[in-house]
Amino acid sequence: MYPEEIVVPMKEELTENGFQELLSSSEVDNQVKQSGTTLVMINSVCGCSAGTARPGVLMAVANASKKPDHLTTAFAGFDVDAVKKLREHLLPYPPSSPAVALFKDGQLVHFIERHQIEGRSAQMIAHNLIAAFEEYC
Repeated sequence: MYPEEIVVPMKEELTENGFQELLSSSEVDNQVKQSGTTLVMINSVCGCSAGTARPGVLMAVANASKKPDHLTTAFAGFDVDAVKKLREHLLPYPPSSPAVALFKDGQLVHFIERHQIEGRSAQMIAHNLIAAFEEYC
């Protein structure tokens, strides 16, 4: 598990911009299964999370005309129970962090895995998410 003093500033980049933390498996189940759309950012300490994933997600939310009903996040390697439960909802995809998932009415409808984040700009990630928001939100 990562030290709290390292993780907290990375969490705050999202929570200070309207994202709700998912800290337990029951919070994940309750959030993901509700009606409407839920965006989940699986946050991470890696460089691609800081350099493109978090900025891309924030850019998408700030610039999209259609937005998810709920913005949520859990931190891999820190919010262990929540991320474990999230990964059950993301099957058959293998564990990935960072990652971004969009659920609609309890069903996974869009997923961006780490390999789709690495080497891409924040703008590319934002455009990908905005297109998904247009389709599903």
